[in-house]
Amino acid sequence: MTPPHSLRLVVVAPDLASSDAPDETELALIERSRQLRIGLLADGFNLVATLPADTFLRERLAQLQPDMIIVDAESDARDALDHVVMATRDERRPIVLFTNDEDTGHVKDAVAAGVCAYIVAGLAPERIRPILEVAMARFEHEQGLRRELADAKTELQERKVIDRAKGLLMQRQGLSEQAAYKRLRKAAMDRGLRLGEVAQRMLDASELLG
Repeated sequence: MTPPHSLRLVVVAPDLASSDAPDETELALIERSRQLRIGLLADGFNLVATLPADTFLRERLAQLQPDMIIVDAESDARDALDHVVMATRDERRPIVLFTNDEDTGHVKDAVAAGVCAYIVAGLAPERIRPILEVAMARFEHEQGLRRELADAKTELQERKVIDRAKGLLMQRQGLSEQAAYKRLRKAAMDRGLRLGEVAQRMLDASELLG
């Protein structure tokens, strides 16, 4: 697991700095975002940028390569999440959402899209570190499960390819199943390739030659 103090963090929050006359809600959000950044820095996290949730977010994240994304949304959390989820669709990262938006009807979809922690109505500084630590641990656990699933699918596909190649050898050269397997294994060892790769090449050559 990545040590928390070495995490590169990006905060995604509304850009209110350009507002000429912010109202009370905007002032509260500005202060909230400021306190979040102060809390992160005080805890020793590496805060690399604060970005708005806009159409350029994907490119900015690609440049910065953060380890985790923190979404600070006072309201309309769904809109901010939509931008972040789209921006991380091809390169998943742990996402933590802090919000006062009490409409939690979209929490299930948010978690399915990669949100590791969805924190409603609460930004006490002492809670930030444990929340981020749990979110990172959960993300890395889920990534491990995804890799295991992908490896299992690859292994199953290779077995199917090997079985097809064995069947081809048995049919065309009159070999037993064991002899066909030994032939494939020897070819793989001689060429320094995986058994599945040799089997696929054999099938490709067979289709080419007809």
